[in-house]
Amino acid sequence: MRSFLSFITLFVLINASAQKTDKHLQSSVEKLIGGFHGKVAVFVHDLKKNRTIEINADSLFPTASMIKVPILIGVMNKVEKGELQYHQPLIYKDSLLYAGVDILGSFKNNEKIELSKVMMLMLTMSDNTASLWLQSLAGGGSRINELVDSLGMKSTRVNSRTPGREMNRAEFGWGQTTPREMVSLLEKISNGKVINKEASEKMLRLLGRNYWDEEAISQIPTDVFIASKSGAVDATRNEVLFVNGKHCRYVFCICTKNNEDKSWGSNNEAWELTRKLSKLLWDYYN
Repeated sequence: MRSFLSFITLFVLINASAQKTDKHLQSSVEKLIGGFHGKVAVFVHDLKKNRTIEINADSLFPTASMIKVPILIGVMNKVEKGELQYHQPLIYKDSLLYAGVDILGSFKNNEKIELSKVMMLMLTMSDNTASLWLQSLAGGGSRINELVDSLGMKSTRVNSRTPGREMNRAEFGWGQTTPREMVSLLEKISNGKVINKEASEKMLRLLGRNYWDEEAISQIPTDVFIASKSGAVDATRNEVLFVNGKHCRYVFCICTKNNEDKSWGSNNEAWELTRKLSKLLWDYYN
């Protein structure tokens, strides 16, 4: 048993060392983010050459709407177990409303909608009413946290409406994560390693239909497949992307917090930085 454990330890160390830092890209990104008025973190994994860059990649950040990726995993887990059906009809109730500008929140009481369409609203439109409904259908925050923990995510957690995580919610809001873990989640999904190959493929397709395409996505040609999720609250702007181009395949995440610029126009400092980072990466890998 001891020799077997030693072999596993050696394998992990070899695998970790195989991921080398791209020093040239690291330097370019460090220069790009210098002077940002807030805290910023970046993790990038070039899947073709297995090279990475990381800046504060293990620091905790509010997820904002990126938490909808773990919620998606929770729902798909229920679907794969037969506890939910992908196209099953659901009944919307006024009590589900999360005040805001969501599409689902405009539904009348007792209107019907398929589970698959609620999932689409959560991911494509980032609909919060849909997302909180799905969080409940997935078994709640505690169950979702168990699932992401089983995938090796030790920092990514749902906080909102999750017993025992009230202090975390006060600090981070709906959820918390790190850039490295968000990249890892998308990478596992793209490799068919979350739940099973079929479930991962379905999730990747769902994540490839993002309405919010004016930041990182806008810097990548339209014929390239992108799976993504962004998140934004006043002092936090985040985005995670899996990019599969003809000559490149990479995943990256940028997280910001304590941002001085809390504006909501396109020239918000964090959004401008996100666009610049996305363009830098696309140009570099192509």
